[in-house]
Amino acid sequence: MRGFLPLLTCFAILQNVRGWREFSRGRWNGGNLRLLEGDDSIIGDFENVITDWFTQYLDHSNPTDDRTWKQRYYVNDQYVSKRRDVAFLMIGGEGEASDGWMVQGAWINYAEKFNAICFQLEHRYYGESHPTADMSTENLQYLTSEQALADIAYFIQEMNVKYELSPNVKWIAFGGSYAGSLAAWVRQKYPHLVYGSMSASAPVLAKINFSEYHTVVYEDLKDTGGDKCVSAVKQAFNQVDLMTRDIAGQRKLYKLFHLCDNITESTSSSEDIVILFDTLRGHFAGIAQFNKKNGGPHNINLDTLCNIMVNDTLGPEVNRLAAVNYLMTAHRCLDCKYDTMISEMRDVSWDSEAPVGGRQWYYQTCTDFGFYQTTDRIPLDFFIKQCSDIFGPKFNLTIVERGVQRTNTLYGGLNPSVTNVIFVQGSYDPWHALGINKSTKLYPAVVIDSASHCENMYSPSVYDSEALRQARIQIEEFIGNLLKSA
Repeated sequence: MRGFLPLLTCFAILQNVRGWREFSRGRWNGGNLRLLEGDDSIIGDFENVITDWFTQYLDHSNPTDDRTWKQRYYVNDQYVSKRRDVAFLMIGGEGEASDGWMVQGAWINYAEKFNAICFQLEHRYYGESHPTADMSTENLQYLTSEQALADIAYFIQEMNVKYELSPNVKWIAFGGSYAGSLAAWVRQKYPHLVYGSMSASAPVLAKINFSEYHTVVYEDLKDTGGDKCVSAVKQAFNQVDLMTRDIAGQRKLYKLFHLCDNITESTSSSEDIVILFDTLRGHFAGIAQFNKKNGGPHNINLDTLCNIMVNDTLGPEVNRLAAVNYLMTAHRCLDCKYDTMISEMRDVSWDSEAPVGGRQWYYQTCTDFGFYQTTDRIPLDFFIKQCSDIFGPKFNLTIVERGVQRTNTLYGGLNPSVTNVIFVQGSYDPWHALGINKSTKLYPAVVIDSASHCENMYSPSVYDSEALRQARIQIEEFIGNLLKSA
């Protein structure tokens, strides 16, 4: 069996939903860039894919620290020309790297056209790339975007030698989601090593209070099901809100949404209620973010959810929301226990039962990015409390604010001083609210109408919209012009 993540359909992913464990803070368990089943291009020649390990420094900011670790990477050299003057790098993000990406995806089509050698570098602390003995808070101090960018720089220098690449080799970086930000930032910070980048669905602006996320979700619902769908969703959440305010209502919620535990008997009932709201809104957010991903005819999309929410025969709106929950959880009980979440996220072992990469991503949001998707019922204080409860009392609002300010100071937020980068967004993707959506004299930006998170990174499909097809052409032309330039 190959060493990459199982290829899952959207429906198969949703069958395993258990609240926060599967979708939290705008991130699917295992990361946001996932391989999907049903794409013919997944049938590739894995004989050309090599898995290897690179000796990396633990702390690039301290030259007196000589500790090292092994970082995983993949190579596919089947398309490279004798000149060996073009190298593509897919940057790993907030999840495990996959050798499946070495034989599929739009970047492989570009590699074949432009005769590139392909590398994929797994992000430190994710997947099998373990820099430290465990994920204790002390050890996680080396999990930063700056350290990740330095990893890329040292990796490129070594690959130039190991694979005897041309002295004039042009490296083009590819990344989606958080890795899309890294793709832009590595060109910005190391322009002598990276000649250009394709940055997809990248939230380059760090922001603590990311309420705009849900604004986009509601716009998506309105575009899909009209005012009737949006109104039904809002009414359903208002009804849930009313039911949380007394014990009788809470008992009804326990039965209606098939909760694993009765929140009336919990010592953290107020936090449990917030997790319930966060999970229920996540049903819509997760689908909006990945709606009809890769253009395929998947079983669940926004049309599915809106059809349920406007179905009067199901009773009041809260009953329809319960029907959505029933579908999304595949009949499993819904775990909303705050204490359980905190306990699992405190597990520092690499084989913990917490969501794959969950502790690491929570840490990065608490120290670098924020990205907290707040609403009236899911306040900022709730997320800050999680930072303190998981990583220690010093991780308070002041620390998060400093981290966010530092990130934007380092990279420029929505006004980066960078060239040779094409920024690609999907209009349905809530993360585009923190990304580059307009072209400037320094860089082009492409916003693909009705496209989802990182959709352009997947292999071309007969289900691609015309807007997506045109975006693919524009991206290919951009890369071609970079490689033609002096």
